[in-house]
Amino acid sequence: MEFETDILNCLRVLQSGGLILYPSDTIWGIGCDATNSEAVKKVYQLKKRPDQKSMIILVDSEKEISEYISQPDLEIFNYLKSVKKPTTVIYQGVVGLAAELINDDGTVAIRICKKEFCNQLVERFGRPIVSTSANISGDPFPKNFSEISAEIKSGVDYVVQYRQDDNSVSEPSTLIKWEKGKPIILRP
Repeated sequence: MEFETDILNCLRVLQSGGLILYPSDTIWGIGCDATNSEAVKKVYQLKKRPDQKSMIILVDSEKEISEYISQPDLEIFNYLKSVKKPTTVIYQGVVGLAAELINDDGTVAIRICKKEFCNQLVERFGRPIVSTSANISGDPFPKNFSEISAEIKSGVDYVVQYRQDDNSVSEPSTLIKWEKGKPIILRP
């Protein structure tokens, strides 16, 4: 794996409550341990983002969702297997995540990451990781690494080297809410 050094450096930073800048399975993101309130607060500060605006959480498997969501509808997993684009689901019944990540209505947005780098990182970390776009709140999200501001790059504890030279255009995940056994698409 060409990204092994990046994974090890990210793990060290995540375990110490720091922030990473990394290529998620969609766009470049700012990440931290999603169970660490102090780390989550650092992300809000870096992004200059109101803390009532939620952030996406990445997990590596359906099993991990079951550890942080009290009673997920198992039909969601069948739906996720049928879609091609990375899809984030808004879940009810959050357990064990930093309180700052939970919306006023008790929901949180979680995505099972499928790309190898992210999946390895989350799996080896053993806990969910925050994934929020690598931009100051209100600015456009970066379509690739070259569009990330110096302020964001210098505001994290580690910048992943892997995929920095990839100039393909990335876009955010589809966002859905699951209601009565059906997906309600909030962001295509």
